[in-house]
Amino acid sequence: MDPNLLRQIQEMQRRADELQKGLAAMEVEGVSGGGLVRATLNGLGEVKNVHIDPSLMKPDEHQIVEDLVVAACKDGKLKLETRRFEDAKFIQDLLQSFGGPKAGSD
Repeated sequence: MDPNLLRQIQEMQRRADELQKGLAAMEVEGVSGGGLVRATLNGLGEVKNVHIDPSLMKPDEHQIVEDLVVAACKDGKLKLETRRFEDAKFIQDLLQSFGGPKAGSD
């Protein structure tokens, strides 16, 4: 195997590992109910934390709270997908600036 190709593969693997670590460290916050419910997700889409305003903790309103938690998680997921898209576009633009392929070209 070409030693130059092997180095390139190793560099790509190192960058992929860094990207994975970066995604795990990234955090976005989804919000619902005007900020009464907040869900923190990491870049891998895992819910790391949920905050529920104490004013929602009434026994007869548990369905509302459950719905707001789901909505906050969805909001966080949407923000995460937007951020991932922006990061991917930045990387693609950077590669293009170094003579890499243009998006959609094979």
